[in-house]
Amino acid sequence: MTYYAMIFVAGFAGSFHCVGMCGGFACALGSDPAGRRATVERHLLYNTGRLTTYTFIGVLAGTLGQGLVGQSLPGSLAAGQRVLALASGTLMILMAMQFFGYFQRVHLFVTGFAGNTLVVSLRNLIAAPGRGAPITLGVINGWLPCPLVYAFAAQAAATAGPLQGFMTMLAFGLGTFPAMLMMGGTGELIRPAWRRRGVWLAGLFLLILGAITFARGVIPFAGHGNMM
Repeated sequence: MTYYAMIFVAGFAGSFHCVGMCGGFACALGSDPAGRRATVERHLLYNTGRLTTYTFIGVLAGTLGQGLVGQSLPGSLAAGQRVLALASGTLMILMAMQFFGYFQRVHLFVTGFAGNTLVVSLRNLIAAPGRGAPITLGVINGWLPCPLVYAFAAQAAATAGPLQGFMTMLAFGLGTFPAMLMMGGTGELIRPAWRRRGVWLAGLFLLILGAITFARGVIPFAGHGNMM
């Protein structure tokens, strides 16, 4: 549970990055004409859609990691897990560096292309009535290119199990809930200075988690393959 708690806290810190990346979708979703309660429900559905995508990615990543480890030669299970930990730890460290201002050109190209493509296709969806629209928007939003999601998907793959991958992305997704709910159509509740500090903190958490994961691949201590 300590592992998942750390993932949750990292997700909460990273949610300030989510506000900058995806907060526009929450603001565009806006308030429901039916009142405050309907607005809260609207944004809960939107964020539940995001969480659904994240957990699905977690299952896929965990299953992929399990498959890669399963391809190891007999007696080399630990070696396969160590290679996976090295790869995912390296990816998390690289993603953390983006939060500190490095590799921004690649990040802006990918996110900019995806954002421009989606804006046109989602305009009608945002304006559509009913409960299906916000949850569908959340599901689609969850697939947007995002260094934070990539980083934790790598962590989910390193668990080498679909259930562990699911739990990793669930903890991460729940951590992003509070800040995204605060957006709730206002967008002014989270000040730019708080966002900058949150992004820096998210980078720090990613760096720590990446270093720990990388160390699991370097240091062959007993039982290191079992993250739980």
